[in-house]
Amino acid sequence: MSLEEHDDHGHGGHHLPAVEDWPRGFGEASWWPFVTALGGAGIYVGAALYIMGQGESSIVGPMLGPGVTVGSIGLFLVGIYGWLYHAFVVHFWDRGIDHHSETKLRWGMIAFLGSELATFGAVFTYYFFIRAGTWPPQELPPLTSSLVIANTALLVASSFTLHWAHVAIRNEDRRNFILGLAVTLLLGVVFIGGQVLEYYEFIIGKGFTLTSGIYSSAFFGLTGLHGLHVTLGAVILGIVFVRALLGQYSAERHVSVSTASMYWHFVDVVWVFLVVVLYVGAEVA
Repeated sequence: MSLEEHDDHGHGGHHLPAVEDWPRGFGEASWWPFVTALGGAGIYVGAALYIMGQGESSIVGPMLGPGVTVGSIGLFLVGIYGWLYHAFVVHFWDRGIDHHSETKLRWGMIAFLGSELATFGAVFTYYFFIRAGTWPPQELPPLTSSLVIANTALLVASSFTLHWAHVAIRNEDRRNFILGLAVTLLLGVVFIGGQVLEYYEFIIGKGFTLTSGIYSSAFFGLTGLHGLHVTLGAVILGIVFVRALLGQYSAERHVSVSTASMYWHFVDVVWVFLVVVLYVGAEVA
């Protein structure tokens, strides 16, 4: 395929902006990372506005924070979609295999996970700071429930099914590859549903909310941040699954499967650490 042919095709079916340049390298202009970062920052702004809107002396309206958060999540997901579409779908399906770019994308995912580790580390640092003081700082509801144990088992199992799918495509076993992806995606969605149910039981059933105290702020901050990451991971796996159904992967072409697996295993490990520290650790006097 000539360069001119690729450009003509790009103008007809790609998503703007920077169609002419993206993704021939990593120095070209693209708005998608900026859109993604703006959406991510808006989520934190929404959380801050929610806190500011609580109580009789609230500074802003009580619905401003949730509204900003929902809008920011939508913007974040749109940015991720555009970024992934141009980085993976166009480049590796329309232009063939480029092992040099594959290596750069894998290192890019490693760098991204490093920034995510720093984000989680900041919130964990806050929790460890309050944990070192008088404990417990407030009355805590029962934390280590059967729901948490079941959710943990589901997420750990999803890592195994995703690894199974990854091995299958490297062996050109397309049937087990698609089956493994489907099971992984299902387990991820059920996990998200379990976390929503847990929030409902805490907030509605026990009155344990984000503003209940310093522990609750750490609890909802960490579990909410992780839930957002699992949701993002499910979106990424959904894209990979659709592409798998379209036959866009092979033993030689599966870099997006590799990077999606890296991300999913990361959120799995973070959850296990979170359960040990935030759930079990909080109940240890």
